[in-house]
Amino acid sequence: MILVTGATGTVGSEVVRLLASGGIRVRAMTRDPAKVPALRGVEAVRGDFGDRESLAAAARGAEGLFLLSAPGPWMAGHDEAMIAAARAAGMRKVVKVSAIGTGERAGAKVGDWHLAGERALESGDTEWTVLRPSSFASNALSWAAQIRTGAPIPNMMGQGRQGVIDPRDVAEVAVRALTPGVRAREALTLTGPELISVPGMAGVLGEVLGGRRVETVDVPLEVYRERLVAAGVDPVFADVAVDGAELVARDGNARLTGEVELVLGRPPRTFAAWAYDHRDAFVAV
Repeated sequence: MILVTGATGTVGSEVVRLLASGGIRVRAMTRDPAKVPALRGVEAVRGDFGDRESLAAAARGAEGLFLLSAPGPWMAGHDEAMIAAARAAGMRKVVKVSAIGTGERAGAKVGDWHLAGERALESGDTEWTVLRPSSFASNALSWAAQIRTGAPIPNMMGQGRQGVIDPRDVAEVAVRALTPGVRAREALTLTGPELISVPGMAGVLGEVLGGRRVETVDVPLEVYRERLVAAGVDPVFADVAVDGAELVARDGNARLTGEVELVLGRPPRTFAAWAYDHRDAFVAV
């Protein structure tokens, strides 16, 4: 039995599917169990990181934990509470999704939010693996409306490149890491096979959509922040988004690793492969 948190999210739902298809029993934890697909061997349970009793109940009887919690200043408390519940339940392994660069750059808020959880794992006796993925290919879905209508994609990152990763690869690495004795007590930085910019991704999407020209338009960071706040985004998160865009714009996240291939025995999927598999999202109905 593996307890999966964030079970209805992009990565968590794929972890649930992969575990279930491999014949492993899954306890899918979410605030709304009705959103968990009905799959053989999958038990949906309600859990809230702010409710320690619900965490203890979700952890009871599980052998492993896939830990993914929503980013924010609350993450330290959420991670620590879930890890404590896992230890109390006698789990053998925890796999936590963190973020690329965690602990490497002072003031990098997303990484800072993950630090407490990583350190909580390091300080205990339970086996653990931390996954630090780069930017998800699925973030491109935020451009779907513009692409469907022919509008340009907003680009806050200039020509900055990233090792964009398919979230399905993150899920596969997580499932492999949950196997007893595999990749224990280490942090893995997960990237795709290539460095690619926003204009580069736009070009790939255009090719996948039959040779269309997908344009981008540069957006100054101060304008980006103003738009986020005007749209109702908490100023704290707006600052984090701007900080991340600035980092990418100066190639501060231009990093590739071989960790996905080392774990899975195959190269990571390209952005083009992800785009082809999700092309219908960018086509007007």
